[in-house]
Amino acid sequence: MEKSYYKSPIGILEIVCEDNKLITLKISKNKQAENNDSDLIKKIKSQLDEYFFGKRKNFDIRINPQGTVFQQKVWCELQKIPYGQTMSYSDIAIKTGNINAQRAVGSACNKNPIMIIIPCHRVISKNGTIGGFAYGDFVKHKLLKIENIVTDKT
Repeated sequence: MEKSYYKSPIGILEIVCEDNKLITLKISKNKQAENNDSDLIKKIKSQLDEYFFGKRKNFDIRINPQGTVFQQKVWCELQKIPYGQTMSYSDIAIKTGNINAQRAVGSACNKNPIMIIIPCHRVISKNGTIGGFAYGDFVKHKLLKIENIVTDKT
């Protein structure tokens, strides 16, 4: 397992990889110095740079998020939401085969271990408000703004 940190416009991101796949990308309070980054970590950081500067819309990083079968279904659907677009929690619930699973979708979004690349920030409430976000409204607003997404509360 390898771990590194990336200074981003939304804070320090912790990058964890295993078996040549990204398993975690999350905001961290840790500010440890970087070690000798692997080629994979360098690639992830480069693609994050491009994303934050508005030059990357899709990531080509192999990922392996760990979660329940339902969480995996949700995270798979989130990856289908195009850059610059949103879907509601209800929309994702329908796509997972359970029309009444909006809260479960929200919970799966909250447990998303690979933020940005699995774009849970693109999931908003049916009424157009941004809904919740594991790292708070400020971070969700910033990510939506990077993608030029306008909601009722952006």
